[in-house]
Amino acid sequence: MSQTTARTTWSQSGTGKSTKVPEGLWMRCDGCGAMIYRKQMQANLHVCPECDHHYRIGATVRVDQLADDDSFEPMFTGLVTTDPLKFTDLKPYTARLKAEQQRTGQREGVQTGKAFIKGRPAMLACLDLKFFMGTLSSVVGEKLTRAIEHATDNDLPLVVVSCSGGARMQESGLSLMQMAKTSAALARFDDAGGLFISVLTDPTTGGVSASFAMLGDVIFAEPEALVGFAGPRVIQQTIRQELPEGFQTAEFLLEKGMVDRVVHRRDLRDEIARVIDYAGK
Repeated sequence: MSQTTARTTWSQSGTGKSTKVPEGLWMRCDGCGAMIYRKQMQANLHVCPECDHHYRIGATVRVDQLADDDSFEPMFTGLVTTDPLKFTDLKPYTARLKAEQQRTGQREGVQTGKAFIKGRPAMLACLDLKFFMGTLSSVVGEKLTRAIEHATDNDLPLVVVSCSGGARMQESGLSLMQMAKTSAALARFDDAGGLFISVLTDPTTGGVSASFAMLGDVIFAEPEALVGFAGPRVIQQTIRQELPEGFQTAEFLLEKGMVDRVVHRRDLRDEIARVIDYAGK
């Protein structure tokens, strides 16, 4: 290891000199607690090489993982909110939006576009957990609806990767309306014979889980992903009962028939391509 690359130090045996190690090279896994090399984890699709813990990732990384190289063509990128409610809490909604846009480099909480997945053309939409926790806003709902309609008009399979904290509170009822709008578009897509593959990742909650995320012809989920409407603590307080072990995990939903398969991130591309082939799309 280089003795000149550095910040954190450790003493060399027998020399009394210290060697500096770049800060952030190592991290402790949230799943197993092991110390892992950060670049190894990232090269492993942001999955712990020791215990397979799946880390949360943003939409840009997700698109890069699923789409064939240089095949993703972004669409509907010009849509931005006009803040119709003029919402203000501690800060104006417009100020919060601007801060999120500057921090993430994205305009909104979903990326949509055409792509090839292992050579199969598809319409791809990936919610972005890094932007307002992937919340369902008017623009997110509109971009999803346009993606669904484009898939309908062009007979493309639709792949939506969901990760969300629910509706965006700053848009109130306008956010909730996106549940109905996206679901109606999916109903038309289904009537036209379209194939919808829904991928649930950690977490998929609130209005997203109560609408389009659970309407897939095939529903995949990543291992141990949290999927549900309200959080387990809220549910437990409401029904005043102990919840079963593993409640709201992908594996629990698989056991109850709510998802079709729990799929490791490294296998997602293969499984999506297999379903598209099977459906003849």
